[in-house]
Amino acid sequence: MPARRLPVAGARLGAAKLSRVPDATGVELIDLTVPITSGMPVYPGDPEVAVSAALTVADSGVNVRRVHLGSQTGTHVDAPYHVDDALPRLDEIPLARFAGPAVLLDARRYGPGAEIGPEAMPAALPDGAVVVIVTGWSAHWGTDQYLRHPYLGADAARALVEAGARTVAVDAASVDRTTGPDEEFTLPAHQILCRAGAVIAENLTGARRLLAARDAGHAIEMFLFPLALAGSDGAPIRAVARTTRQGARAPRP
Repeated sequence: MPARRLPVAGARLGAAKLSRVPDATGVELIDLTVPITSGMPVYPGDPEVAVSAALTVADSGVNVRRVHLGSQTGTHVDAPYHVDDALPRLDEIPLARFAGPAVLLDARRYGPGAEIGPEAMPAALPDGAVVVIVTGWSAHWGTDQYLRHPYLGADAARALVEAGARTVAVDAASVDRTTGPDEEFTLPAHQILCRAGAVIAENLTGARRLLAARDAGHAIEMFLFPLALAGSDGAPIRAVARTTRQGARAPRP
């Protein structure tokens, strides 16, 4: 979800610790998900995140957590319905849209608040590709600097649609520019992508590791499966990349 203003609630939260699970086949799993914790940053008007004990072993024989959060909490996906009531809701989107081979766009050269233009976009994409825009901005998670992320300009969003993008992910608060409280709230990149039927994943963390894997010649697959929230605008996800060493065979799902 795009941010008008993202307050830092609670203590500063660093980037998530990445889970890497190497095995003899040359396959690794990389967790790209911000942990869901009480007091984590939320957008104005969104529910504050609260995680607490609902049941305990001592009192009830089991541990059960009570979780209160919004549909746009942390690492999440936006369905097209997020920007228009007439567009598809989360449960109307094929599951295939949330997984596929990664196409990485290295946007680390763009500074704070910079517009990423169409020159950085690919001319064409393979079928089913998940475009991952790597800004490196997850290093600023939980700070005011996080709001000054690079963003997709309208021309870049149109270029992605023309190249065939239907799934776009970013390691920043939004694909759009984060506007201040006194600025007009507009979402050109969201509007262009969502009206083309694309889903958007935001707040990935540690995506720079994917660039290292790509440069080492590894194949990369993305998995961005959301919670099954019926009729929703979006949902938190567990974003995971599976990298496969050149010459190794990826395990069957």
